[in-house]
Amino acid sequence: MKRKIRVVQFGVSHEHANGKLDTLRALSDEFEIVGVVDDRSSSSPRWPLRRPDSLVEGLPLLTEEQVWADKTVDAAFVEVTNCELVETARRVLAHGLPMHLDKPGGETYEPFAALRTEAKKRGLPLQMGYMFRCNPAIRWLVKAVREGWFGDVFEIEANMDHGYGDDDYRRYLGSFKAGILYNLCCHLADFVVAMLGEPVSARASVATAPGSPPDSRDNGATTLEYASGALVHLRSCGRKVGQIRRRLRICGTLGSAELCPIEHFDGRPLRLDVQFSRPAGGIPAGPCQTLDFGPQGTNSNVDRYAEQLRSFARQVRGEEREPDWLCEHDLAVQRTLLKMCGLA
Repeated sequence: MKRKIRVVQFGVSHEHANGKLDTLRALSDEFEIVGVVDDRSSSSPRWPLRRPDSLVEGLPLLTEEQVWADKTVDAAFVEVTNCELVETARRVLAHGLPMHLDKPGGETYEPFAALRTEAKKRGLPLQMGYMFRCNPAIRWLVKAVREGWFGDVFEIEANMDHGYGDDDYRRYLGSFKAGILYNLCCHLADFVVAMLGEPVSARASVATAPGSPPDSRDNGATTLEYASGALVHLRSCGRKVGQIRRRLRICGTLGSAELCPIEHFDGRPLRLDVQFSRPAGGIPAGPCQTLDFGPQGTNSNVDRYAEQLRSFARQVRGEEREPDWLCEHDLAVQRTLLKMCGLA
């Protein structure tokens, strides 16, 4: 019988904090939640403005000192506000705990780089909370691009549009210099870097959408430029009306692909449209083919993170190694994020 990982969650104020707790609770065969370090008294910008008491119902509320004193804790989940992620993670690292660290890695490079490289040096797993890493269609596309099935990729387009926020959320986005581009398009940067590597340059456009409070910065777009001549267009706006259908499109000299929606958790299968001018990856040349990856699940808060967190548990138990390339990938994503937000 496998050993359960005893974990503490630092914070409940990150946008993904409730999802991580839901998944940890659901994966009771993998994790035992020791408690939560409650950060709701922090004055750092966040959304929602206040998490309900029901989120931590039944869980011990701990101080950091109590966590450090408990030598049975195996790992930490860092889910504090965005502005406090890296500093909190530094304290976790100083106490030698593996961690799942939510996104992004801060508005500067050096603090995150020091954290990430030190974790690798010490052999401590550090898993970033980029939510598409275990998406089966994205994984297929990363492999296809890297193995040249699309030929020379000359364009990638992706969006993270949504309409779930309120004016408090829009003002929260305005607390970041690049607003929604920084807060949401980091998820897109993660798989773009996996596909094409780092861009040589980027151009950012950050605006406040019509009807939003001043300085909300809830409408953003960026173009990444590559030495090969490829252009990558990423965008996000928080004023989407109707069903959220986040989209990814890839075009190359030998083929193209479109994934829409990028993910969904309503029990329907995840489908990817691909078309090649010559056979590749077991796909024949000619008409568009639809690849069916099956349903991702029915509960976004649980199913979006389940595979990723199971992998983290295996790493903490020593059953699985953190990939050797992951640290440099995380650093490349951070450099790319800052570049595409006009922060580097």
